[in-house]
Amino acid sequence: IGDEGCKALAEALHHNSTLTSINISDNNIGAEGCKALAEALHHNSTLTSIDISGNNIGAEGCKALAEALHHNSTLTSIDIRWNNIGAEGCKALAEALHHNSTLTSIEIRWNKIGDEGCKALAEALHHNSTLTSINISGNSLDENQMSDDIKNLKAMGRLIY
Repeated sequence: IGDEGCKALAEALHHNSTLTSINISDNNIGAEGCKALAEALHHNSTLTSIDISGNNIGAEGCKALAEALHHNSTLTSIDIRWNNIGAEGCKALAEALHHNSTLTSIEIRWNKIGDEGCKALAEALHHNSTLTSINISGNSLDENQMSDDIKNLKAMGRLIY
């Protein structure tokens, strides 16, 4: 559907009062489409699950989603794997997790978040008590370089890598 299709979907989500889950994975959506989707999430009060995996939203799209997560109070699950968000996008997402109290599950696999992004997520999990699972596998993390905090989160089952 690309960015234009995602923008049209986002416009519809502004007025949605029944849809609870969307899967727009593998649809060639970039940062611009993701920004439109994020804007819709500021106003939508029914969606509980979004799968936007396999697109190319990048750090900019992820930053927009993160901003929306500051305000959205219905999403419980988000899948953004394979989106090339990098450490920058991951840090924005981690900051949003300091404030979000509804998400319980996030998929961030295969996003090149690196050790820096992983550390930001681990810090966020200390402040967020609703998130029960973050999957960060496939991000080329150096287990030997991980802090004890990160290893403890893995042992508790909250962090998967």
